Order: sequence, then C-alpha cells, then structure tokens
Amino acid sequence: MDSLTVAALLLAGFLSFSTSIQFETECYTANGEDYRGRQNQTGLLGGKPCLFWNETFQHPYNTLKYPNGEGGLGPHNFCRNPDGDVRPWCYIADHEDGIYWKYCDIPSCQMPGNLGCFKDSGDPLTLTGSSETSNKLTIQTCISLCRKQRYRLAGMESGYACFCGNDVDRQHHEEAPSTECNHVCFGDHTQPCGGDGRVIIFDTRVGACGGNYSSPSSVIYSPDFPDKYGPGRVCYWTIQVPGATAILFNFTFFNIVDQKDMVELLDGYTNQVVARFDGRNAPRTLVNVTVDFVILYFYSDRTNEAQGFAVLYEALKSQSPKPVDEEEEEEDNEEEDTSTVEPTYGGVTEKSNISSDGKSSQILYVITSSPGKPQRNMPVWTIYALAALLTLTVIAMVAKLLLHITVKSPSIPSISSGEHLQSCNQSAASEPWIIFYRPSTISLFKKKLKNHHGDLSPLVGN
Repeated sequence: MDSLTVAALLLAGFLSFSTSIQFETECYTANGEDYRGRQNQTGLLGGKPCLFWNETFQHPYNTLKYPNGEGGLGPHNFCRNPDGDVRPWCYIADHEDGIYWKYCDIPSCQMPGNLGCFKDSGDPLTLTGSSETSNKLTIQTCISLCRKQRYRLAGMESGYACFCGNDVDRQHHEEAPSTECNHVCFGDHTQPCGGDGRVIIFDTRVGACGGNYSSPSSVIYSPDFPDKYGPGRVCYWTIQVPGATAILFNFTFFNIVDQKDMVELLDGYTNQVVARFDGRNAPRTLVNVTVDFVILYFYSDRTNEAQGFAVLYEALKSQSPKPVDEEEEEEDNEEEDTSTVEPTYGGVTEKSNISSDGKSSQILYVITSSPGKPQRNMPVWTIYALAALLTLTVIAMVAKLLLHITVKSPSIPSISSGEHLQSCNQSAASEPWIIFYRPSTISLFKKKLKNHHGDLSPLVGN
C-alpha cells in the first residue's frame, strides 16, 4: 500500500472520529476567522441570502481585490470573516437603513472552550463569583483573572465587564443566539465580549500555559489565546491516553511569524522530537504519533508576538481481540453468506454503521496501527550489479593466490668461499630479487640460502 493510500485512510479515520467527539465545530478561533463552512445566509431560520464574493465589486471585499483566496473568499456566497471582525458575515442584497452586510448566526462555528451566549438579567447573576470592569478588557484578560482565582468559568458582558464562577444556572438563564454577544471587547475590537444583558462564557483552561490531558480528544491553545502570546513563554502540555495506539494532531489554526518561536511534538517516553514547526515551517498535514504519551512544547523568544495556534488531538485505540467462540461463529456465518465479509486493509479496519432498522450510514475507518513505509522491491539491475561485483572480487582473490604460488625466488649459483662477496654482488646486479614482505616468504628465503651456503652467508644468522 503506497503512502498516499495510507494518508487518505488516516484522514478518513480521523474525520470519522471527529464527527463523534464533543467538538462538533467548524471554528477554532473566538471570532470565526477560520470558518470555511458552507452556510450562505445570515441565519438558518429566516436569514437573508448572501451575495457572491465575486459579484461584490462595489464593496471593499471581493475576489478582484483578493484573487488568491485570502480570508476564504472565492466564487461562492458562503459566510466569511476576511477583515477579522467579531464573527463571520456576508454582504446582502436587501439594504436596511443603509446596511449592506450582516453577521451570520452559525451554530457550528463556536470554538471549543466557548460555552455560549446567555441571557443575564442581573438577578441572579449568571456567574456568581468575583467580577471586575476594565476599559482594556479582552477575552484572555478575563480568563486569566478568573483562572488565577481558581474559577472554572469566565464571562464577559457589554465589552468591559468580567465575571467569574464555577457553574451556570441554566434554569434561570437561557441561552441566546451567538449574534447577540457581538459587542467588541474594549481591549481588542476583533473579539466578542458579550452584549447588553448578554454574557459570553469561556472555559478558563483556554490559553493556559501548560496542562495535563488524558481525555481521548481535546483542543489545546497557545498561551494567552485568543490574545497574542507574550514574549519569553515556555509551556509544556502532556497528552497521555492509556491504551491508545496512536495520537493524531490537527493544527486547525497556526499563526507564528518568528522563526525562533516554535512548537514541538515529543515522544513522552524518549523525549525525542517527532515534529517541529515555526514561522517558516507551518504544519500542513495531520501529525501521527504512534505512542500513547506525547508532550506538546511551545517556546517564544523576547521579540515578536503572534496569534498562536489551536491544535485538536484525537487518540486512536485498536479494537479489543474477540474471544475464540465469537471468531468461530463469525467463520460459520462467513461460510453461509459471503456477502457479509468486511475487507481489511493492513492496519485499517473498515466497518459499516448499520442501524437497527437496517439502514446503513457512513463508513467508519478505524486506524489500528501506525502506517509503515511502503514495501519496495529491489530493481533487477541492482541484483546483477551486486552479482558482478561479487564475481570480480572472487576472481581477484584467486589471481592473487595463484601469483603467490607461482612466483619463486631466483636460484643462487655455487661459489667458492674466496669469491663469496664478489659473486653475490655480481648475481644481485645481474638478476633482480623479488621479496614479498610476508613472514612466511622471508622465512622460506632464509631457509633456501642456508641450504645452499651453510652458515657462511652473512644474511643468515642466528
């Protein structure tokens, strides 16, 4: 199976799981700047239809001015937020009091950690903990205030008021449409901070610098999110899901401009870096870590600041092995009806969700093992090259051996004792001597000289 097929199956499995987890959302930013959904009217009930972005040349935002898909614009009429407003919007044809655009009420566009917009009459308060007002209020300043006081929830109202608490009394405070919490924060006009008599509530874990996660799925934000992360931040998050065969990471939002600011995924057992991202290397695909313990590390230097990141993780678990009796029953059923066979593809199990009334729903891909490298067969020419190299090596070794055996030392003529030195000099000048510098050869040479001349030669000594 090639890498593209494995990646496609991983993506299908991840998307199948994502539909069943608690984060059924199309937005991971507070103002829906990352919304890429397909809602094309200002409201699901009685909303006004949106104009196409490639037909709004009389307005500031259109495809002629932004031809490369900036802000999600294109030849469509879906709600978008190209200017970083408090929520997605679109142009409309019906002008009301000179208004040619409206916010879109998109239920599916609500970032994890945003618990919703609630009506607040003041008696009783929606959040009964401490409160504070500020003309520099942002979502994160309110969250940080409540988190320091160990509250679990933080609420903003009218753009400047912050409330803390641990629970929302839903019996006395009804949930309101998200468009009723569109008042901009006094400290950041791109963030929604409730409305008149409306409080928007967030989980205080949003934007925390570090934390421990053990749930099968969750969303982790950069420190101070949705505000810009501060300089000199060093944060660690641990994600440990016992029994998981792999953990998938999907960076749904990533805005880091400095090369020195980085996000790393580390193996929790070996501390080895699995993936590293920075201002020049943004994540473009899902990251699959085949362990059940991962460390998410973030570092920022003391110069630049940016919006940060939002990463959704999902732990994948293999199916538990079935008892032998159940496997035998399945084999019997397969023999009776071959149409019930479910094909498997390596470590990916394909299951069809069939309801009780017999209607089939979407196919669910369950990833039970990490993708390995595709099998590659060795080319034929490589085998021939290796065989030829081996043959040449053997021939060279045999030739060297024959050379040692056949080459012999030159014979030494008999000489008298008086003319010993003169004869040796003449013989050496007439016939060159070849001596292989090996202990065995030198010993043989000495032995031959000793047999010819006894102990008279000065070359042969004790």
